[in-house]
Amino acid sequence: MIVLGGLLLGAIFGASLARKRGGKLLDILQYAAAFAIACGLLGLFVTIIVARMA
Repeated sequence: MIVLGGLLLGAIFGASLARKRGGKLLDILQYAAAFAIACGLLGLFVTIIVARMA
């Protein structure tokens, strides 16, 4: 669940950042994908750490 939340929040943050910087549609999609992957990986690590502590 944390991974999916990270993907969603990363995509939203990346798209809004690209839009604020004046990017075109492909720029917005690329930022959204890159931030979604990065935040999804971070969420995966957090999930693993929480699972190991429990």
